[in-house]
Amino acid sequence: MTGLGRGWKRLLGVALGVMTAIGGFVDIGNIVTSGLAGARFGMSLAWALVFGTIGMGLYGEMAGRVVAVTQRATFNLVRERLGVRAGLVNLAAALLLTGLTMAAEIGGAGITLQLGSGISYVIWVPVVGLATWLVIWRVPFGVMERVLGLLGLALVVFVVALFALPVPWQELLSQAAQPAVPPDEGLATWLFFAISLIGSAVVPYQVVFFSSGGVEEGWRRRDLGEMRLNVFVGFPLGMVLSLAIMACAVPVLQPRGVDVQRLEQVGLPVVAALGRVGLLVMLLGFFAATFAAAAECALSLGYSAAQYFGWTWGKFRRPAQAPRFHVVMLAGIIAATALMLTTIDPVQLTIVSVVLGAAAIPLTYFPILVVANDRSAMGRYVNGPWANTLGVVFLVVMVVVSVISIPLLFLTKAGQ
Repeated sequence: MTGLGRGWKRLLGVALGVMTAIGGFVDIGNIVTSGLAGARFGMSLAWALVFGTIGMGLYGEMAGRVVAVTQRATFNLVRERLGVRAGLVNLAAALLLTGLTMAAEIGGAGITLQLGSGISYVIWVPVVGLATWLVIWRVPFGVMERVLGLLGLALVVFVVALFALPVPWQELLSQAAQPAVPPDEGLATWLFFAISLIGSAVVPYQVVFFSSGGVEEGWRRRDLGEMRLNVFVGFPLGMVLSLAIMACAVPVLQPRGVDVQRLEQVGLPVVAALGRVGLLVMLLGFFAATFAAAAECALSLGYSAAQYFGWTWGKFRRPAQAPRFHVVMLAGIIAATALMLTTIDPVQLTIVSVVLGAAAIPLTYFPILVVANDRSAMGRYVNGPWANTLGVVFLVVMVVVSVISIPLLFLTKAGQ
Protein backbone atom coordinates (compact mmCIF):
# COMPACT_ATOMS: atom_id res chain seq x y z
CA MET A 1 0.00 0.00 0.00
CA THR A 2 2.85 2.33 0.79
CA GLY A 3 4.39 1.75 -2.64
CA LEU A 4 0.99 2.18 -4.29
CA GLY A 5 0.46 5.40 -2.35
CA ARG A 6 3.83 6.73 -3.47
CA GLY A 7 2.98 5.77 -7.05
CA TRP A 8 -0.31 7.68 -6.95
CA LYS A 9 1.42 10.64 -5.33
CA ARG A 10 4.04 10.71 -8.09
CA LEU A 11 1.36 10.35 -10.77
CA LEU A 12 -0.55 13.26 -9.22
CA GLY A 13 2.66 15.30 -9.21
CA VAL A 14 3.25 14.57 -12.89
CA ALA A 15 -0.37 15.46 -13.77
CA LEU A 16 -0.13 18.73 -11.82
CA GLY A 17 3.16 19.52 -13.53
CA VAL A 18 1.65 18.98 -16.98
CA MET A 19 -1.41 21.08 -16.16
CA THR A 20 0.82 23.81 -14.75
CA ALA A 21 2.87 23.77 -17.95
CA ILE A 22 -0.33 24.16 -20.00
CA GLY A 23 -1.55 27.16 -18.03
CA GLY A 24 1.93 28.63 -17.70
CA PHE A 25 2.59 28.50 -21.45
CA VAL A 26 -0.03 31.17 -22.21
CA ASP A 27 0.67 34.82 -21.32
CA ILE A 28 -0.38 38.19 -22.69
CA GLY A 29 1.85 37.65 -25.72
CA ASN A 30 -0.01 34.49 -26.73
CA ILE A 31 -3.42 36.01 -25.96
CA VAL A 32 -2.92 39.25 -27.89
CA THR A 33 -1.03 37.92 -30.91
CA SER A 34 -3.33 34.90 -31.31
CA GLY A 35 -6.49 37.01 -31.13
CA LEU A 36 -5.11 39.67 -33.44
CA ALA A 37 -3.80 37.14 -35.97
CA GLY A 38 -7.12 35.28 -36.04
CA ALA A 39 -9.09 38.49 -36.58
CA ARG A 40 -6.87 39.67 -39.45
CA PHE A 41 -5.46 36.53 -41.06
CA GLY A 42 -7.78 33.69 -40.08
CA MET A 43 -5.82 30.49 -39.44
CA SER A 44 -3.21 31.20 -42.11
CA LEU A 45 -0.59 31.87 -39.40
CA ALA A 46 -1.30 28.78 -37.29
CA TRP A 47 1.99 27.32 -38.58
CA ALA A 48 3.94 30.07 -36.80
CA LEU A 49 2.53 29.03 -33.41
CA VAL A 50 3.30 25.40 -34.16
CA PHE A 51 6.86 26.25 -35.22
CA GLY A 52 7.45 28.41 -32.14
CA THR A 53 6.09 25.73 -29.81
CA ILE A 54 8.32 23.06 -31.37
CA GLY A 55 11.33 25.32 -30.82
CA MET A 56 10.32 26.09 -27.24
CA GLY A 57 9.83 22.39 -26.58
CA LEU A 58 13.21 21.45 -28.07
CA TYR A 59 15.19 24.05 -26.16
CA GLY A 60 13.07 23.78 -23.01
CA GLU A 61 13.91 20.07 -22.87
CA MET A 62 17.60 20.78 -23.51
CA ALA A 63 17.68 23.43 -20.77
CA GLY A 64 15.84 21.12 -18.35
CA ARG A 65 18.20 18.23 -19.17
CA VAL A 66 21.25 20.45 -18.64
CA VAL A 67 19.88 21.48 -15.24
CA ALA A 68 19.11 17.90 -14.21
CA VAL A 69 22.61 16.71 -15.16
CA THR A 70 24.81 19.72 -14.28
CA GLN A 71 22.60 21.82 -11.92
CA ARG A 72 23.47 24.87 -14.02
CA ALA A 73 20.92 27.41 -15.28
CA THR A 74 20.72 29.42 -18.50
CA PHE A 75 22.76 32.55 -17.74
CA ASN A 76 25.56 30.54 -16.15
CA LEU A 77 25.89 28.95 -19.58
CA VAL A 78 25.52 32.25 -21.47
CA ARG A 79 28.51 33.84 -19.73
CA GLU A 80 30.63 30.70 -19.95
CA ARG A 81 29.95 29.91 -23.61
CA LEU A 82 29.61 33.40 -25.12
CA GLY A 83 32.29 35.08 -23.04
CA VAL A 84 32.05 38.08 -20.75
CA ARG A 85 31.44 40.77 -23.39
CA ALA A 86 28.98 38.93 -25.65
CA GLY A 87 27.29 37.54 -22.55
CA LEU A 88 26.89 41.07 -21.19
CA VAL A 89 25.19 42.18 -24.42
CA ASN A 90 22.86 39.19 -24.12
CA LEU A 91 22.17 40.03 -20.48
CA ALA A 92 21.34 43.67 -21.30
CA ALA A 93 18.96 42.58 -24.06
CA ALA A 94 17.34 39.99 -21.80
CA LEU A 95 16.81 42.49 -18.97
CA LEU A 96 15.30 45.08 -21.32
CA LEU A 97 12.97 42.65 -23.10
CA THR A 98 11.91 40.88 -19.92
CA GLY A 99 11.22 44.25 -18.30
CA LEU A 100 9.06 45.34 -21.24
CA THR A 101 7.22 42.02 -21.17
CA MET A 102 6.63 42.34 -17.43
CA ALA A 103 5.17 45.83 -17.94
CA ALA A 104 2.76 44.44 -20.54
CA GLU A 105 1.79 41.58 -18.21
CA ILE A 106 1.13 43.98 -15.31
CA GLY A 107 -0.91 46.17 -17.67
CA GLY A 108 -2.84 43.12 -18.88
CA ALA A 109 -3.65 42.07 -15.31
CA GLY A 110 -4.75 45.64 -14.53
CA ILE A 111 -7.02 45.76 -17.59
CA THR A 112 -8.55 42.41 -16.58
CA LEU A 113 -9.34 43.79 -13.13
CA GLN A 114 -10.81 46.89 -14.77
CA LEU A 115 -13.13 44.71 -16.87
CA GLY A 116 -14.28 42.90 -13.75
CA SER A 117 -14.66 45.92 -11.49
CA GLY A 118 -15.23 49.00 -13.66
CA ILE A 119 -12.31 50.74 -11.92
CA SER A 120 -9.64 52.17 -14.24
CA TYR A 121 -6.67 49.90 -14.88
CA VAL A 122 -4.36 52.80 -13.96
CA ILE A 123 -5.59 52.36 -10.37
CA TRP A 124 -5.06 48.60 -10.53
CA VAL A 125 -1.55 48.68 -12.03
CA PRO A 126 0.31 49.61 -8.78
CA VAL A 127 -1.85 47.09 -6.89
CA VAL A 128 -0.78 44.37 -9.33
CA GLY A 129 2.85 45.47 -9.06
CA LEU A 130 2.71 45.28 -5.25
CA ALA A 131 0.95 41.90 -5.36
CA THR A 132 3.64 40.59 -7.72
CA TRP A 133 6.35 41.53 -5.24
CA LEU A 134 4.45 40.03 -2.29
CA VAL A 135 3.93 36.73 -4.13
CA ILE A 136 7.62 36.54 -5.05
CA TRP A 137 8.64 37.42 -1.51
CA ARG A 138 6.23 35.29 0.51
CA VAL A 139 4.75 32.44 -1.57
CA PRO A 140 6.82 29.25 -2.00
CA PHE A 141 8.04 28.58 -5.54
CA GLY A 142 6.06 25.38 -6.10
CA VAL A 143 2.85 26.85 -4.73
CA MET A 144 3.17 29.99 -6.85
CA GLU A 145 3.90 28.05 -10.03
CA ARG A 146 1.16 25.45 -9.63
CA VAL A 147 -1.66 27.58 -8.26
CA LEU A 148 -1.29 30.29 -10.92
CA GLY A 149 -0.68 27.72 -13.65
CA LEU A 150 -3.82 25.77 -12.71
CA LEU A 151 -5.90 28.95 -12.58
CA GLY A 152 -4.57 29.78 -16.05
CA LEU A 153 -6.34 26.65 -17.27
CA ALA A 154 -9.55 28.71 -17.11
CA LEU A 155 -8.53 29.76 -20.63
CA VAL A 156 -9.90 26.38 -21.74
CA VAL A 157 -13.10 28.44 -21.99
CA PHE A 158 -11.88 29.43 -25.48
CA VAL A 159 -11.91 25.75 -26.50
CA VAL A 160 -15.46 25.42 -25.15
CA ALA A 161 -16.51 28.60 -26.96
CA LEU A 162 -14.99 27.32 -30.19
CA PHE A 163 -17.39 24.38 -30.22
CA ALA A 164 -20.33 26.60 -29.28
CA LEU A 165 -19.75 29.06 -32.13
CA PRO A 166 -20.81 28.58 -35.78
CA VAL A 167 -17.26 27.82 -36.88
CA PRO A 168 -16.51 27.15 -40.58
CA TRP A 169 -14.31 24.16 -39.76
CA GLN A 170 -13.44 23.23 -43.32
CA GLU A 171 -12.34 26.78 -44.12
CA LEU A 172 -10.24 27.01 -40.95
CA LEU A 173 -8.53 23.69 -41.59
CA SER A 174 -7.86 24.69 -45.20
CA GLN A 175 -6.30 28.00 -44.10
CA ALA A 176 -4.10 26.24 -41.53
CA ALA A 177 -3.01 23.49 -43.96
CA GLN A 178 -2.43 25.83 -46.92
CA PRO A 179 -1.24 29.15 -45.45
CA ALA A 180 -1.37 32.12 -47.79
CA VAL A 181 -1.33 35.89 -47.47
CA PRO A 182 -4.93 37.19 -47.49
CA PRO A 183 -5.75 39.36 -50.54
CA ASP A 184 -6.26 42.51 -48.46
CA GLU A 185 -3.00 42.15 -46.49
CA GLY A 186 0.62 42.69 -47.51
CA LEU A 187 3.37 40.08 -47.30
CA ALA A 188 5.46 42.23 -44.94
CA THR A 189 2.59 42.57 -42.44
CA TRP A 190 1.80 38.84 -42.70
CA LEU A 191 5.44 37.97 -41.97
CA PHE A 192 5.58 40.49 -39.13
CA PHE A 193 2.69 38.80 -37.36
CA ALA A 194 4.17 35.38 -38.08
CA ILE A 195 7.29 36.54 -36.21
CA SER A 196 5.15 37.92 -33.39
CA LEU A 197 3.45 34.52 -32.99
CA ILE A 198 6.79 32.71 -33.01
CA GLY A 199 8.11 35.23 -30.50
CA SER A 200 5.09 34.75 -28.23
CA ALA A 201 5.94 31.04 -27.98
CA VAL A 202 9.70 31.36 -27.41
CA VAL A 203 10.06 34.51 -25.30
CA PRO A 204 13.50 34.39 -23.62
CA TYR A 205 12.22 34.83 -20.07
CA GLN A 206 10.39 31.49 -20.21
CA VAL A 207 13.50 29.38 -20.77
CA VAL A 208 15.35 31.38 -18.09
CA PHE A 209 12.49 30.83 -15.66
CA PHE A 210 12.12 27.15 -16.62
CA SER A 211 15.78 26.27 -16.16
CA SER A 212 16.23 28.36 -13.01
CA GLY A 213 13.05 26.84 -11.56
CA GLY A 214 14.61 23.43 -12.15
CA VAL A 215 17.59 24.47 -10.06
CA GLU A 216 15.27 25.87 -7.37
CA GLU A 217 13.34 22.58 -7.23
CA GLY A 218 16.49 20.46 -7.25
CA TRP A 219 15.99 18.53 -10.50
CA ARG A 220 18.21 15.48 -10.90
CA ARG A 221 18.54 12.76 -13.54
CA ARG A 222 15.64 10.87 -11.96
CA ASP A 223 13.37 13.84 -12.78
CA LEU A 224 14.06 13.80 -16.52
CA GLY A 225 10.93 11.79 -17.36
CA GLU A 226 8.62 14.15 -15.48
CA MET A 227 10.35 17.21 -16.96
CA ARG A 228 9.94 15.84 -20.49
CA LEU A 229 6.25 15.14 -19.92
CA ASN A 230 5.77 18.74 -18.79
CA VAL A 231 7.56 20.00 -21.91
CA PHE A 232 6.30 17.64 -24.60
CA VAL A 233 2.71 17.37 -23.32
CA GLY A 234 2.15 20.61 -21.41
CA PHE A 235 3.63 23.02 -23.96
CA PRO A 236 1.74 21.60 -26.98
CA LEU A 237 -1.52 21.64 -25.03
CA GLY A 238 -0.78 25.26 -24.09
CA MET A 239 -0.35 25.89 -27.82
CA VAL A 240 -3.83 24.39 -28.35
CA LEU A 241 -5.24 27.13 -26.08
CA SER A 242 -3.52 29.76 -28.23
CA LEU A 243 -4.84 28.17 -31.42
CA ALA A 244 -8.34 28.15 -29.89
CA ILE A 245 -8.06 31.89 -29.20
CA MET A 246 -7.00 32.40 -32.82
CA ALA A 247 -9.80 30.20 -34.21
CA CYS A 248 -12.51 31.84 -32.06
CA ALA A 249 -11.67 35.20 -33.63
CA VAL A 250 -12.44 33.96 -37.15
CA PRO A 251 -16.27 33.62 -37.01
CA VAL A 252 -16.81 36.56 -34.61
CA LEU A 253 -14.15 39.25 -35.16
CA GLN A 254 -13.03 38.72 -38.76
CA PRO A 255 -16.45 39.19 -40.45
CA ARG A 256 -16.92 42.46 -38.54
CA GLY A 257 -13.48 43.75 -39.47
CA VAL A 258 -12.45 44.07 -35.80
CA ASP A 259 -8.77 45.00 -35.62
CA VAL A 260 -7.80 43.94 -32.11
CA GLN A 261 -6.44 46.97 -30.28
CA ARG A 262 -7.59 46.15 -26.75
CA LEU A 263 -7.32 43.05 -24.60
CA GLU A 264 -11.08 42.84 -24.06
CA GLN A 265 -11.67 42.50 -27.80
CA VAL A 266 -9.90 39.14 -27.74
CA GLY A 267 -12.61 37.88 -25.38
CA LEU A 268 -15.63 38.94 -27.45
CA PRO A 269 -16.04 35.47 -29.03
CA VAL A 270 -16.29 33.87 -25.57
CA VAL A 271 -18.97 36.35 -24.52
CA ALA A 272 -20.85 35.77 -27.79
CA ALA A 273 -20.79 32.00 -27.27
CA LEU A 274 -21.13 31.56 -23.51
CA GLY A 275 -22.46 34.84 -22.11
CA ARG A 276 -21.75 36.10 -18.61
CA VAL A 277 -20.48 32.79 -17.21
CA GLY A 278 -17.98 32.53 -20.05
CA LEU A 279 -16.90 36.13 -19.43
CA LEU A 280 -16.18 35.47 -15.74
CA VAL A 281 -14.20 32.31 -16.44
CA MET A 282 -12.27 34.08 -19.19
CA LEU A 283 -11.38 37.01 -16.91
CA LEU A 284 -10.07 34.55 -14.32
CA GLY A 285 -7.91 32.95 -17.02
CA PHE A 286 -6.68 36.30 -18.31
CA PHE A 287 -5.75 37.47 -14.83
CA ALA A 288 -4.04 34.22 -13.81
CA ALA A 289 -2.05 34.05 -17.07
CA THR A 290 -0.87 37.68 -16.99
CA PHE A 291 -0.21 37.82 -13.25
CA ALA A 292 1.73 34.54 -13.30
CA ALA A 293 3.79 35.79 -16.24
CA ALA A 294 4.52 39.07 -14.41
CA ALA A 295 5.88 37.09 -11.46
CA GLU A 296 7.90 34.84 -13.78
CA CYS A 297 9.35 37.90 -15.55
CA ALA A 298 10.37 39.47 -12.25
CA LEU A 299 12.08 36.26 -11.16
CA SER A 300 13.75 35.93 -14.56
CA LEU A 301 15.24 39.42 -14.16
CA GLY A 302 16.80 38.38 -10.86
CA TYR A 303 17.89 34.98 -12.17
CA SER A 304 19.56 36.45 -15.28
CA ALA A 305 21.54 39.14 -13.46
CA ALA A 306 22.53 36.96 -10.50
CA GLN A 307 23.62 34.01 -12.65
CA TYR A 308 25.68 36.22 -14.95
CA PHE A 309 27.48 38.09 -12.15
CA GLY A 310 27.79 35.06 -9.85
CA TRP A 311 25.59 36.45 -7.07
CA THR A 312 23.71 34.34 -4.57
CA TRP A 313 20.19 33.76 -5.88
CA GLY A 314 17.05 31.76 -5.28
CA LYS A 315 13.43 32.45 -4.49
CA PHE A 316 13.79 30.38 -1.34
CA ARG A 317 16.46 32.78 -0.07
CA ARG A 318 15.35 35.75 1.99
CA PRO A 319 16.33 39.28 0.87
CA ALA A 320 19.04 39.40 3.55
CA GLN A 321 20.57 36.20 2.13
CA ALA A 322 20.47 37.27 -1.55
CA PRO A 323 20.13 41.07 -1.45
CA ARG A 324 21.25 41.88 -5.01
CA PHE A 325 18.99 39.20 -6.49
CA HIS A 326 15.98 40.69 -4.68
CA VAL A 327 16.97 44.30 -5.46
CA VAL A 328 17.03 43.52 -9.20
CA MET A 329 13.54 42.00 -9.01
CA LEU A 330 12.12 44.87 -6.96
CA ALA A 331 13.69 47.49 -9.25
CA GLY A 332 12.26 45.67 -12.28
CA ILE A 333 8.76 45.60 -10.81
CA ILE A 334 8.93 49.30 -9.92
CA ALA A 335 10.19 50.23 -13.40
CA ALA A 336 7.57 48.10 -15.16
CA THR A 337 4.78 49.52 -13.00
CA ALA A 338 5.99 53.08 -13.65
CA LEU A 339 6.04 52.41 -17.39
CA MET A 340 2.43 51.24 -17.35
CA LEU A 341 1.38 54.29 -15.32
CA THR A 342 2.39 56.42 -18.32
CA THR A 343 -0.73 54.82 -19.96
CA ILE A 344 1.35 53.31 -22.75
CA ASP A 345 -0.76 50.89 -24.80
CA PRO A 346 -0.26 47.36 -23.37
CA VAL A 347 -1.28 45.69 -26.65
CA GLN A 348 1.27 47.57 -28.77
CA LEU A 349 3.90 47.08 -26.06
CA THR A 350 3.17 43.35 -26.14
CA ILE A 351 3.55 43.13 -29.92
CA VAL A 352 6.83 45.05 -29.91
CA SER A 353 8.25 43.02 -27.01
CA VAL A 354 7.47 39.60 -28.54
CA VAL A 355 8.99 40.62 -31.89
CA LEU A 356 12.14 41.96 -30.23
CA GLY A 357 12.21 38.81 -28.09
CA ALA A 358 12.18 36.67 -31.22
CA ALA A 359 15.14 38.67 -32.52
CA ALA A 360 17.09 37.92 -29.32
CA ILE A 361 16.46 34.16 -29.29
CA PRO A 362 19.68 33.02 -31.06
CA LEU A 363 21.95 34.50 -28.38
CA THR A 364 19.92 32.90 -25.57
CA TYR A 365 19.46 29.48 -27.17
CA PHE A 366 22.90 28.96 -28.73
CA PRO A 367 24.73 28.36 -25.40
CA ILE A 368 22.06 25.80 -24.43
CA LEU A 369 22.65 23.90 -27.68
CA VAL A 370 26.42 23.96 -27.14
CA VAL A 371 26.27 22.61 -23.59
CA ALA A 372 23.66 19.99 -24.48
CA ASN A 373 26.27 18.66 -26.97
CA ASP A 374 29.19 18.78 -24.52
CA ARG A 375 29.92 15.15 -23.59
CA SER A 376 32.35 16.18 -20.84
CA ALA A 377 29.51 18.00 -19.07
CA MET A 378 26.53 15.86 -20.08
CA GLY A 379 27.98 12.36 -20.36
CA ARG A 380 25.46 9.98 -21.89
CA TYR A 381 22.78 12.68 -21.70
CA VAL A 382 24.16 14.67 -24.66
CA ASN A 383 21.83 15.52 -27.54
CA GLY A 384 20.92 12.73 -29.91
CA PRO A 385 20.93 13.12 -33.71
CA TRP A 386 17.28 14.18 -33.93
CA ALA A 387 17.54 16.77 -31.16
CA ASN A 388 20.67 18.19 -32.80
CA THR A 389 19.22 18.30 -36.28
CA LEU A 390 15.96 19.94 -35.22
CA GLY A 391 17.76 22.25 -32.79
CA VAL A 392 20.18 23.49 -35.44
CA VAL A 393 17.44 23.96 -38.05
CA PHE A 394 15.36 25.94 -35.56
CA LEU A 395 18.32 28.09 -34.57
CA VAL A 396 19.21 28.84 -38.21
CA VAL A 397 15.62 29.90 -38.91
CA MET A 398 15.67 32.11 -35.80
CA VAL A 399 18.87 33.78 -37.01
CA VAL A 400 17.01 34.70 -40.22
CA VAL A 401 14.07 35.90 -38.10
CA SER A 402 16.47 37.96 -35.99
CA VAL A 403 17.84 39.68 -39.10
CA ILE A 404 14.46 40.59 -40.63
CA SER A 405 12.39 41.31 -37.50
CA ILE A 406 13.67 44.84 -36.78
CA PRO A 407 13.29 46.05 -40.42
CA LEU A 408 9.76 44.58 -40.50
CA LEU A 409 8.95 46.30 -37.21
CA PHE A 410 9.66 49.70 -38.78
CA LEU A 411 8.41 48.87 -42.27
CA THR A 412 4.97 47.78 -41.03
CA LYS A 413 4.88 50.30 -38.14
CA ALA A 414 4.47 47.39 -35.69
CA GLY A 415 1.82 45.74 -37.84
CA GLN A 416 -0.38 48.77 -38.35
